Amino acid sequence: MTTKTTDRSDSPIEANKTKQDSAIDRTSLAPPYIQLANILRDQIGDGTYPPGARLPSESELCKQYHVSHMTVRRTINFLSDQGVAVAVQGRGTFVKEVVISAGTFQLQELYNLFKDSDKAKIKLIEVRLVKTDEHVAGKLGLSRGDRAIFLKRLLLHQGDPVLYHEEYLVSDPRQPIVEAEMEVTALYGLFTGSGKSDLKRGELTIEAVQLEKDAAALLNVSDGHAAFCIEHLFYSFDEKPVSWGRFICRRDRLKFTATVGIERM
Repeated sequence: MTTKTTDRSDSPIEANKTKQDSAIDRTSLAPPYIQLANILRDQIGDGTYPPGARLPSESELCKQYHVSHMTVRRTINFLSDQGVAVAVQGRGTFVKEVVISAGTFQLQELYNLFKDSDKAKIKLIEVRLVKTDEHVAGKLGLSRGDRAIFLKRLLLHQGDPVLYHEEYLVSDPRQPIVEAEMEVTALYGLFTGSGKSDLKRGELTIEAVQLEKDAAALLNVSDGHAAFCIEHLFYSFDEKPVSWGRFICRRDRLKFTATVGIERM
């Protein structure tokens, strides 16, 4: 008796013959290429096309779903941009293998603290003009001794202090961002996207720290309590640093999660 084997990396995986193929809904507001991408994602998610499997060819997808070659190409490009599939010239398009290093962690827990405005309150503790030391000046692209605005804020959730924020802003009266940042609503808008900002981009670095005396007192925990420190550096549209600081959150109020691989839609 001879057993025939198939190399999944070179041949498409046969779908369940009893399962009817999804169809493109021509009355839907979603473009056909998005619908086809969702169909393929769902098939990848249910194991029809496991990691490493070759997806149907462009011609096969055109014939099966009655779409144009352009639609299929846009679908494949979309799936590639999402990290779901990878096109190999001369061989076809393959489902991407699970790669742990591709995991993307989000700050959803912090967003959740801010999203309920009835429970969240931001307290402005301190605002003053300071002369920058070498470290702060280096972060903001200034010279040592140049002036910057220093702010301290505290986020309370249902009266419980959970997040401490300290920030240095470039002191420039021509920059409206400085006045905006002094408002207590600025921190809320930064996490929820509900505020207006002149920021172009930001860089975030996360590390575990032990709280120093002042921060521990503000967060109502003992000295040396473990916390997450999220250092931030924000840039304006002319690529100049405008703000450097750090968010310090109690370890019991923050966690990081990420999904690796493909989930069914």
